[in-house]
This record gives sequence, structure tokens and C-alpha cells, in this order.
Amino acid sequence: MENAIRDWRGRSYLPGPVPADRSRMFWLALAAMAAISPLQYGFAALLATEPGGLTLLAVWIACQAAGALPALHLVRRGRLGVRACLAAGAVLSGLGLAAAAFTGPALPLALAGYALLGGLGAGLVYGVCGEVVSSWYPDRPAARVGLITGAFGYGAVPLLLWAGIAPAATGTAFLVAAVLAVAVIGAAARYLRLSPALWWPVDVDPRSHALNAARLRTNPDAAKEFRLGQAMRTRTLPALALILTCAGAVSVFDVIVVAGTGSWGAVALLVALNGASRSIAMRASEVFGRRRVLAAVLGSLALGQVLLAAAAQNATVLTAPPAAFPEAGVAAGPLVWLGAGGPLVWLGAVFAGLGGGAFYPLLASLVREFFGAERAGEIHAVVYSAKALAGIVAALLALAALSAPVTALAVAAALAALPALATPHLRVPGLPATLPL
Repeated sequence: MENAIRDWRGRSYLPGPVPADRSRMFWLALAAMAAISPLQYGFAALLATEPGGLTLLAVWIACQAAGALPALHLVRRGRLGVRACLAAGAVLSGLGLAAAAFTGPALPLALAGYALLGGLGAGLVYGVCGEVVSSWYPDRPAARVGLITGAFGYGAVPLLLWAGIAPAATGTAFLVAAVLAVAVIGAAARYLRLSPALWWPVDVDPRSHALNAARLRTNPDAAKEFRLGQAMRTRTLPALALILTCAGAVSVFDVIVVAGTGSWGAVALLVALNGASRSIAMRASEVFGRRRVLAAVLGSLALGQVLLAAAAQNATVLTAPPAAFPEAGVAAGPLVWLGAGGPLVWLGAVFAGLGGGAFYPLLASLVREFFGAERAGEIHAVVYSAKALAGIVAALLALAALSAPVTALAVAAALAALPALATPHLRVPGLPATLPL
């Protein structure tokens, strides 16, 4: 391509000026991700334990995970514009939050409004915002995408605190979140756009960046640029999907479990750390390597389950509090939880929060470093679609916790610990097996 610069591996770059609104696009993408957070973490904490709530949450997660891949496929090929995709995401996400606000989880309308439409809307926003930010920050996509996915974690904290202070106003809180989601994501739809193909910021020399010895020691580049079909034929991609399934299930399960203690401060802390830890983990991975930090993150998640299980061992069996939507006629069912929040619950929430979100951007970065940057978005969308299975596993764990919370938490600890032990042995696809990792 004319005027393109090639690095030592033959990758092409087209250096160009940095647009004046690049920072604004980043912050709008971050705000849009925060706006869809109540759909997952708010619902999991406040409504998942209502009758039918776990089923709705599992369906929502499946739709959210599945919605990202086709959206990215169409956007990357120019068949669907970023503005149209985010505009649809704004409407669908707003409808999902409104359905949670007005119907409660036990009514049939919630399946179509919250689970299906809300899930698809959140998938559109999540996939497109990540793609836009990574395209405008090609020299440091992992750190920037980690920041915006962090907002997807802690964006639900205000709603959780509101509902914790005034439980009777939960429906109102979801309705306000719906209005904010439509406004914020709509604003993002107006300004966000993809960078030109092969664009690279003119103030960063791509050849020097590609030869950065410190970066290559900790996080080496892919052996080649993989196509989606080639990546799916490797052993590495299924391994990454399995890690996401296990860790994603435990992450959602923890929100439900800690919410069951009735300690809304612990829930808010868990969700806040779930988001904030993503940026911290990405910075640490630049120094110590993605795989080592991912193993540490999963280890922290496993330790959180052990601490919560210790708290559950000494807890009393409680009946669920009144339903969040008494005006909708939703009756509270008998649920077994950990009891009142104590030091072990708070400590468990800290470690579970530190490990419960950071694996998402780490896995996205490993996709880029294992399979190349050219089709990283599409390949990561395939890995991320494993979250659909994670939602089902999380619901099953939560159901098991109704009668045997210690056993369910022990299983969750194993689901986090086994990938932690396997992560350091992930191999870079395309390299001979005789070469060191």
C-alpha cells in the first residue's frame, strides 16, 4: 500500500495525525460501558434471587455475549455503521433496564424486555466501544480497552448504593439508569467512529515500537497474523474460551452470593473492585507479563471463594427479604444465604473483586498477542462468546448455593483455581514446540 510503513515482521502501518476528538471518543466509550453495567451487575445483585431471576440473568448473559460477534463482523466490513450500531444499542439497553424497572423478574415481559433486548443491546455497545477504542489507540490497545471495560464493572455501583439505602426505590433506580443509558450511549453514537484501516499515530514510530525489547520480553508479539478460521483450529483459542467460561461464571456468582448476605457495602466494594482491578492488572501485565498476571488474578478469585465459604460455614440460614417490586405482585421465595456480612465476607469480596473482572482485558490482550492485531476483535469476540456458557454455570452455582452454599463456593474455588494453574503453560500458536514460551 502506498505510503505504508512496514516493521521487521512485515506488518503495515499508515501513520496519520491524531484527531482532536480522540480523547472525547475514549471518554464517551467509557461512559457508554458504564451505562450498561446495571444490566449485568445491578440485576445480579438486586433481582437475580427473585423467582425466575437466575434464568433471566443467564439468558441476558447469553444474548450479551452472542451479540458482540455479529456486530463486530458487520462493523469491520463496513456493512453496519458505528452510529447505527450504538443507536440500536442505546434503545435496546434502555428497554432492558426499563423492563427490569417496571416488571420485575417474575413477569414474562422481562424475558423479552430485559433478557433478550437488553442483552443484545449491551452486546452491541460492549463490542463496538472496545473496537473503536482499540482502533484509535493501536500502540497501547490493552491498557485503553482495560479502562473502558473497567467501567462496565463499576458503573453499577451508584445503583447498588441507591438500592441499598432505599430498597423500596429499586424500580425507580432502574428507570433512572434506563434514561441515563439512552442519553449516554446516544451521545456516544453521535461521535464514535472507527479509525482508517492500518492507521497509526504519527507521533509514535511503529518500527521502534515493534522492536521495543522490554515489551517483547514480557509480552511477545504473535508469530503471524491469524485469520479467524486459523485461530479456531489451534488449541490455544479453546483454552482461552474455557478460562473465560470458568472465571466468568465465578465472577457473576460472587455478585449474587455477596448480595445474599444483605451487606450492600460489601456488594458495592466487590463490583467497584471488579471494574477498577482491570486497569491495575493491565498495568501490572506490562511489567510481569500477561500470563503471570492472569494466573495471579485467577488465584485471587479462587481465594475469594475460600474466604466466602469460610463465612458461609458459620452463617445462619436466612429467608429472602421482601421482593424488590411488591407493587408488581412478585412474591419472595425461600432462599438460603450466608447471613449477615462479617469480616470474612468483606475480605472475600475484596479478593473476589480483584480477580472477578481483571481476567477479561487480560484475555483480550492475550488474543491480540497470540493471534495478531489484524483480526483481534473478531477472534476475541469468539472467545468472549464463551460467556454465554458462563452465565448458565453461574446460575447453576447460585441454585446450588440455595441449599449448600459451602459446596457451591468450593466448586467455584476449583473453577477459578484450575485455570490459574494452567494459564502459565499457554503456548504462542505458530511457534515450534521446542522454543521456550
